[in-house]
Amino acid sequence: MRKVGPILVINPNSSESVTEGLRVALSPVQFPGGPVIECVTIDEGPPGVVSQRHVDEASLRTADLIETRPDASAYVLACYSQPGLDLARSITKKPVYGIQDAGVLSALALADLFGVIAVAEGSIPRHMRNLRRLGVDGRLAGEVALEGAISVADSGHGEESYAALVKAGLKLRQMGAGAIVLGCAGMSGHRRRLEEELGIRVIDPTQAAVAMALGAVLT
Repeated sequence: MRKVGPILVINPNSSESVTEGLRVALSPVQFPGGPVIECVTIDEGPPGVVSQRHVDEASLRTADLIETRPDASAYVLACYSQPGLDLARSITKKPVYGIQDAGVLSALALADLFGVIAVAEGSIPRHMRNLRRLGVDGRLAGEVALEGAISVADSGHGEESYAALVKAGLKLRQMGAGAIVLGCAGMSGHRRRLEEELGIRVIDPTQAAVAMALGAVLT
């Protein structure tokens, strides 16, 4: 197998606990002789990328980081709002993946209609703009936000966030979703348990993006 550089998974928020959750979620796709899957935190970022201002600020920080890491074979933007996706693609010839795109495309391969669980209601209009850009909003069963004040860092840990994910997932299933995309990288810790509870496929979009990156750099 030819030697390739690491796949750089970028957490644009400052929560190291979210980044550690990504490392755990991605450990099953790390294999001997394969590219290193390196998860990094942008320490100057907000605790969670929630507002449009957060997205715009994170875009520049993400681009700055990519420019310092030309050794990487591919880049994954591990935030559902995909801050700096177009900017990143303008400054590197390496593949750059946004996790919303990857998660949604994976869901479309598995089900006629898909649903999305968002951390906050305010994020949904931003997510919808990207679905329209992809041209797949007609296959969206719905997007449901978690109830309660649950942070990005807490969305994948503890019983409170899990209960909120189950409630949102049941609603999406009733709306006709045959697959559900977790609308935040921080939710990864609950994916497997949630999938068993709901009885339909639940997609961790960061796992989906890294799987695509592996396919690109190894073929």
